[in-house]
Amino acid sequence: MKEKVVLITGAKGGLGSFVTPRFLAAGATVVGASRSISKDDFPEPNFVPLPVDFTKAAAVRDAVGSVVSRFGRLDVLVHVLGGFAGGKTVAETDDATWEQMGDLNLTAAFYVLRAAIPQLRKSGKGRMIAIGSLTAVEPHAGLGAYVTFKAALTTLVRTVALENRDAGVTANVVLPGTMDTPANRKSMPDADFSKWVQPGEVADLVLWLADDRANSCRRLQCMKESSGYSLMSSISMSRSA
Repeated sequence: MKEKVVLITGAKGGLGSFVTPRFLAAGATVVGASRSISKDDFPEPNFVPLPVDFTKAAAVRDAVGSVVSRFGRLDVLVHVLGGFAGGKTVAETDDATWEQMGDLNLTAAFYVLRAAIPQLRKSGKGRMIAIGSLTAVEPHAGLGAYVTFKAALTTLVRTVALENRDAGVTANVVLPGTMDTPANRKSMPDADFSKWVQPGEVADLVLWLADDRANSCRRLQCMKESSGYSLMSSISMSRSA
């Protein structure tokens, strides 16, 4: 990773705070992007903060352009950014919630993929990894807006994989179950935390998918029940009892 330029969206969020240090420790030049982010968030010398509103097409285009202008290339895109809202049926879902879930979980990904793909194709071994949700594999009552756009994200990334394999580019989406983050513990204090996915394990998988050795990993489908995780339809992770 020492010669790679990596762009991470949602770089200091609940999962991003695990993913970003993994790439920094591997020696990559990491451009960490978020709506609000600074050098103080990750003081390592190979970290560059990039404040961006990923729901604005022009801002995303300019952000990717600034990375290429500064470093001359973009090798890896890790799209961690997303958002959650639930608890209402489809009939009860208001316009604001629908639009928010669409903006955070699908439109932002479209904007950054569209801007980054031409640069990743030039890399020769470009890598795109997005974070989806295992919840979106099947419909769930009360989560209509969230699962709709997370499911669409998976289709979008798999389409990108098909469209760019001729350039040696891979695109994968990781589908974690509920992750053991402080925010989730606060919102679900009575849950069994031992059944939750550890963010560090997701970060390790993302780092592996970004490696040159993951060249053939584009549409991975496999089950690993014995290890306590399920990997399917691109890549999903859930901890079993």
